[in-house]
Amino acid sequence: MLKRKPPDTVAAIDLGSNSFHMIVAQIKDGHVHVLDKLKETIRMADGLDKHNIITEDARARALDCLSRFGQRLRGMPRGSVRVVGTNTLRRARNASAFIYEAQEVLGHPIDIISGREEARLIYLGVSHTWADVDVRRLVVDIGGGSTELIIGEHFEPTHMESLHMGCVSMTRSYFADGIITENAWQDAYTAARLELRPIAKLYRDVGWGAAVGASGTILTVARIVNMMGWSDAGITAESLQKLRKAMLRAGAVKKLELQGLSKDRAEIMAGGVVVLEAVFERLRIERMSISDGAVREGLIYDLVGRIRHEDVRRRTIDALMQRYHVDAAHATRVEATALRLFDMVANDWGLDEDHADLLSWATRLHEVGLAIAHSQYHKHGAYLLRNADLPGFSRQEQRMLATLVRAHRRKFPIEEFEQLPDTIQREHVIRLAVVLRLAILLNRGRQQEHVRINSIEVSDTGLKLDIDADVLESHPLTHADLENERNYLKVSKIKLKF
Repeated sequence: MLKRKPPDTVAAIDLGSNSFHMIVAQIKDGHVHVLDKLKETIRMADGLDKHNIITEDARARALDCLSRFGQRLRGMPRGSVRVVGTNTLRRARNASAFIYEAQEVLGHPIDIISGREEARLIYLGVSHTWADVDVRRLVVDIGGGSTELIIGEHFEPTHMESLHMGCVSMTRSYFADGIITENAWQDAYTAARLELRPIAKLYRDVGWGAAVGASGTILTVARIVNMMGWSDAGITAESLQKLRKAMLRAGAVKKLELQGLSKDRAEIMAGGVVVLEAVFERLRIERMSISDGAVREGLIYDLVGRIRHEDVRRRTIDALMQRYHVDAAHATRVEATALRLFDMVANDWGLDEDHADLLSWATRLHEVGLAIAHSQYHKHGAYLLRNADLPGFSRQEQRMLATLVRAHRRKFPIEEFEQLPDTIQREHVIRLAVVLRLAILLNRGRQQEHVRINSIEVSDTGLKLDIDADVLESHPLTHADLENERNYLKVSKIKLKF
């Protein structure tokens, strides 16, 4: 297997709906030291047309920014950089085409993450950059297209939500002409309160000892109320009402004269303040402190965890196994066989540690669908993994994992692999599926593996398995399974010989 040396410098990029943020940090003695921070306002949320297609102007702005970010990342090895897309790329119908271009410019893979995964990363970023006190806290982050609300203690979130409202989307819906009227404000405020309604009581019942705000809108509001003399520490409910009145008196974005408000931020400020006002009212917040940490910092600490083998994804897999009563002993046997076979083919097939992790997760979850029904359980498992909220996983990772589980038995579903957008990724997942199928086949008796593959010879056309002839003769069922597998794999263009 191709093993990578742990990097001492890491980077993270948050492709947000309003701004793109990059952070570069050095890891020394297990501690993170920030070396560089870059931010550019892109307004991706404004760059979606009525059909949720990224416009040419928005695409050009984004790629220009990423080419500059790419210069800073040049020379950084694979696995040392994490790049994620959030709300706008979740919504964009042509996100795959954009990501393909963006990856070419950056030289590093880009993941699209779910709203709840974004919330988890925000909490991780805040909890590592804000004083760790023994108190439950509420974290609020208003982005361009979504708002995340998280309750947690220390470094662990306990409740996470991502709501479909942000400073850009709300401004676009209610203040698109730049005019700030009482009626428009009230309409936007009502919409925000409705969005908060399903979670407000639950969050109030859970409670918290401190409210913390993060990211552009909240940082800007905190700066304004401080410089205007309305609050001397963070944001208070009273200072927020003074800001609202000042914006309504101005009546238009062009007439806003608030200390601490930049021209770029002014254009989307009304939508952001409305959302924050609704959050304060529905959750009954009196004062909110401010944190510099957000998604990008969370990505850094999450990446450091992976490097130090403290990967939240492994905890997610274990939790799923428990929840759906997966046979852990059998999964462990299959995993051991799969990783042994993986080592035999990894170098020839260009597979690395990330692929080994994906294979390991698939072995542990290949029977998760049995919790629904035995018939077609591989399809049930794939559906669960494709649609569940899986902490630590990107949408692409979930899709690949679901494809492997779908493909682990019966006919080889080549059409499922063809739906994976990346050609190289598709080839790797097909190869992992072959390894997974062989591992499951060899453990079909659900006991200690009796038929052992001594070695595997990899050629341009397929695989040749070296198995002792007398072993096959004494295990006719396994011999028959291998014969069937040879026929199943014909559609994958991988010829199986033994």
